Amino acid sequence: MSLYPRDKAIIALSDGTVEHGYAIGKKGTTGGELCFNTSMVGYQEIFTDPSYYGQLMMMTYPHIGNYGTMSRDDEARRVMISGLIVRSFSWEHSNPQADGNLQQYLEQNEVVGISGIDTRKLVRHIRSKGVMNAVISSEELDEEALVEKARNWEDMVGLELATEVTRTEPQTVHSDGPFKIAAFDYGIKQSIIDNFVKRGCTLRIFPAKGDFKKELEQWQPDGFFFSNGPGDPVATAEYAMDVVKYAKQTGKPIFGICLGHQLMALSEGISTKKMFVGHRGANHPVKNLETGLVEITTQNHGFAVDEKELDESKVEITHKNLNDGTIEGLRFRNFPGMSVQYHPEASPGPHDSRYLFNQFLDMIKEGKKEMA
Repeated sequence: MSLYPRDKAIIALSDGTVEHGYAIGKKGTTGGELCFNTSMVGYQEIFTDPSYYGQLMMMTYPHIGNYGTMSRDDEARRVMISGLIVRSFSWEHSNPQADGNLQQYLEQNEVVGISGIDTRKLVRHIRSKGVMNAVISSEELDEEALVEKARNWEDMVGLELATEVTRTEPQTVHSDGPFKIAAFDYGIKQSIIDNFVKRGCTLRIFPAKGDFKKELEQWQPDGFFFSNGPGDPVATAEYAMDVVKYAKQTGKPIFGICLGHQLMALSEGISTKKMFVGHRGANHPVKNLETGLVEITTQNHGFAVDEKELDESKVEITHKNLNDGTIEGLRFRNFPGMSVQYHPEASPGPHDSRYLFNQFLDMIKEGKKEMA
């Protein structure tokens, strides 16, 4: 007899695939786009990454929860995933530094999940069929009804989600250094903020949506940063494009990560596309075309800049994914800007790409010299 709850749960995919397992987290029903992450550690950082808002997270590493949770590992103030799928769930943890176990954490954040799933089988299914919506339920066990619910779930294409995860008002994060960065929060991770602050940057972080032109003119930042975030970049661009264009007009350096990278490309008339599966993990090889070196990177995106729409008179490709050749980095010719699709803050993940923060600050230093 099991020492832990064994309440039944079901995950149903929009293509009719159904798998049975056991309930974890909050009892209930949830849904979203089903994606998977190949990271072996860092599940708490993944669960709190705002870029995952509206998605069901399937972890490919089989043992999840074994080191518990710690508040210092949160990337945002709440869990962002819509639901969790794992193979083997650890009800107890063996980390003396942990604040508590993962079950308590999921319950506190009202996350519905399922364990006992053959995640390897389900990942292979997604890789061959493409990304799709799904529903997890531990309260409704009617397979046909859940499949129908998954089919009717809102599609990620055309979906604007940045306003669901952004802060409600501007906030300043101070440092003792000389740099002032205007950062736009489409779902900014705490690790990105930390990487800027420890390099001597004071950040004025603005919500995703609003008219901040007057405040920006008064504050006079040295550079602009556009953050990661969830949803379709085209939908976000409907309101974000004004501030991207304003930043370009100032002539000051601009840096974009993930969604920010896509917004910068869209501002130059370069389209984005929905990917067949997407990139999510901490071991993706990316080649830096300027140095010839390969970086092992952390990634989390289901959209990408469309290489077929690339205009070499406007941008130069600086980084490419070695798995599928997709664009991972751009340098802009018409304004001092750089952007990457992956996550140089890498939380969780390797630190191969953190030099990009230094490159951005070097651009700011050069800009200050020219203005002096």
